[in-house]
Amino acid sequence: MLGNFNKLINEKLKVSQQQLRARDERIVALETENAMLYLKLAQCEGQLDQCQYEKLYMQKVVAEEDSNKFSLQEKLFTMQNDVKELRSLFKSIKAEVNELPSILRSNLVLSKLNEQEQVLLTKLSNQNINQSADLQSKLEEAELALDAAMQKVHLERTRRKTLHNTLVELRGNIRVYCRVRPLLSILDSHGDEDTLGLPSTPSEQIIDVIDDESIVFHQKNGSSKSKPFEYERVFGKEHDQKAVFNDVAPLLTSLLDGYNVCIMAYGQTGSGKTHTMLGDHSVDSDVTFDRNTDQSKEGVIPRSAKELFRLIKESESSSENFNVEVSVFEVYNNEIRDLLATPELRNIKHTVFSASDGSQEVPSLTVKSINTAEEVMEYVRYGLLHRHEDSTNVHAHSSRSHLIVQLNIYQTKKHPPKLCSPSLTFDQCDLSSSRKFSSTSDLRKQHRSRSPSIKSPRNGKSALAIPNRRVSRSPKHSSGIARPRSPSPPSLSTPQIAIKTKLQLVDLAGSECVAMSGVTGTAFRETSNINKSLSALADVLQALADHQSHIPYRNTKLTHVLQDTIGGDSKLVVMLCVSPAKKYGVESLQCLGFGSRARQVARGPVKKRRTAYSAHLPLGISSETSLSRPSSSRR
Repeated sequence: MLGNFNKLINEKLKVSQQQLRARDERIVALETENAMLYLKLAQCEGQLDQCQYEKLYMQKVVAEEDSNKFSLQEKLFTMQNDVKELRSLFKSIKAEVNELPSILRSNLVLSKLNEQEQVLLTKLSNQNINQSADLQSKLEEAELALDAAMQKVHLERTRRKTLHNTLVELRGNIRVYCRVRPLLSILDSHGDEDTLGLPSTPSEQIIDVIDDESIVFHQKNGSSKSKPFEYERVFGKEHDQKAVFNDVAPLLTSLLDGYNVCIMAYGQTGSGKTHTMLGDHSVDSDVTFDRNTDQSKEGVIPRSAKELFRLIKESESSSENFNVEVSVFEVYNNEIRDLLATPELRNIKHTVFSASDGSQEVPSLTVKSINTAEEVMEYVRYGLLHRHEDSTNVHAHSSRSHLIVQLNIYQTKKHPPKLCSPSLTFDQCDLSSSRKFSSTSDLRKQHRSRSPSIKSPRNGKSALAIPNRRVSRSPKHSSGIARPRSPSPPSLSTPQIAIKTKLQLVDLAGSECVAMSGVTGTAFRETSNINKSLSALADVLQALADHQSHIPYRNTKLTHVLQDTIGGDSKLVVMLCVSPAKKYGVESLQCLGFGSRARQVARGPVKKRRTAYSAHLPLGISSETSLSRPSSSRR
C-alpha cells in the first residue's frame, strides 16, 4: 500500500516537474518574443521618423507648387499687358509707314548735307593724324606698364602662397589634435547626475588637460601612475566648435594653393567624433541639419564648406576661377558604398583606380557640382540618411562605417605672359607658344566618369534622376576679357594651367573593441572590419614614420581611398576624440597612443603634381618648373 502511494506521489512529482519545465520554456519564449517586439517597435519608430521627414519634404513641394502657380498667374497678367502694348505699337508703326513718302523727300535733302559734312570731316581727320599717332604710342606704353604690374601681382601672390605653405609645413604636414569631451551622465553614469565624476566610480575623470599642447592620463589599474601626452593642440571642455575649427581653417588655404587636405576624427563611439565633424546633436538621436539651428554648434564639415567658398570668392578673378564638386560615401565592411546614388545603384561594388598621374580615383561614385556651402550640407544630410548605424552597449546610434565627404576643387589659373621689351617691335616678340586653352571639364573627364545623379534633398522629392549642375562663377574661357581700346599691337596669349585638389572630411567609425561594444552576429562582423581598417590606418602612418619603401595603402579600402590625402605632400589633421571617464580608460589610452604614433610621421620629398596639367605655360618656363613646389618637411 505504501509502495503504491509512493509510486503515485513520484508520478505526480514528475508531472509537476514537466509542467514546471514547460512553463519555464514558455517564459523564455515569451521573453524572446517580447525582445523581438521591442526590436520591431524600434524599427517602426525609425520608419515613422522617415515618414515624417518625407511628409515635410512633400509639404515643401506643395508650397513650391503653390508659389509656381502664383508666379505663372503673374506672368500671364504681364503677358496680357505686353499684348496690349504690342497692339498699340503696331498702330503707331502703321501710321509711320503712311508718313514714309514725306520722310524720303526730307532724306534727299539730308543726304546732300551729309556729303558736305564728309568733306569737312576729311579735312579735320588729316589734321588729327599726327595727334592720334602720339596717343597710340602713349597707349602702347600704358598697356606694357599694366602688363608689368599684373606680372608683379602674380609674383607677390605666388610668394604669399609659398610663405603660407612653408609656415604650415613648419607646424607639421601631419598635425594631431586632441579633444577631450566633458563628462556626460547619459553616457558615463547611466543618467545618474549625483555620482557623475565621483572617485572610484566608472565615471571618475582620469584625463586632465594641462595646457594647449599636453594632457595627462591617470592610470587606475593599481599603480596610480600618470602618463603625459603632447600634441600640436589640445582642446578641453571649455573650447567650443569655433575654437576647434580656427586651428583647422589655415589648411583650407593650402587646399587652394594646390595641396590635398584631409581632416579626420578618430576615437571610440561616444567620444565626440560626430559632434566635432558634423555638429551638435542629441546623444540618443541622429544628426540633423536645420537652417534654424544655432550656427555656433556647427562642426568641422559645415564650417569647412563655408570657409572654402569664402576663400574661393576672395580668390576668384579674371585670371583665376574654380569649380567644386562633392561626393558622399562610406566604407562599410571594407566596401565603398555611394550614399548619393539612386536606390538601385546603392549596392554596386566600387573599385579604387590609380589615374595616370598616380592619384587614386573612384570613377563610379556619384559626383555633384555645387556652388554654395548649403548645397554641400544638404547632400551630406541626404547621405547620412543611408549611413549604416546600429545600437551597441556604448551608444544607441553607433556608426558602423567610416563616413567620407570628399570635395574636388578644379582651379583654372591664367598666368601673365612674358613681357616684350618696349624697344622691340611686336613682330619680334615670341608668340610661338600660343595654344588653345582646354577647359577644366577635360581635367574632370580624365579622372572619372559620371554616375546617375539624384534629386537634391533640399527639394524634398524622392531620389529621381536630374542633370548634374555645372559651376561657373566667371566668364567662359573662350569668351576672353574684352577691354575697349583704340588700335593697338596684337595681344600676347595668356598662359593657363588647371589643377585638381581634394578635401576629404572623414568621420571614422568607433575604435572600441568587440568586448566593449557587446555586439554579435552581423554587428560583430562590422566591428571586426572597422578595427581591421583602423589598424591598417595605423600601419600606414607607422610605415610613413619609419620611411619604409612600401606603404601598405591597399590593405583596406579606407587607406586606399585616403592615399592621396595622407601620403606625399598632402596636409593631414587627425582629431583625437576621447572620453575622460574611467570606464573608457582602455579605449582612450589606445586612442592617445595612436595619436602619439601619428605625430612621428615626417614627410618625404614632394611628389609630382597629382592632377595639374599645363594648358599654356608662360614663355620661357618649362612644364616641370611651373608645376613643382618646394620640398615639404614636418617641422
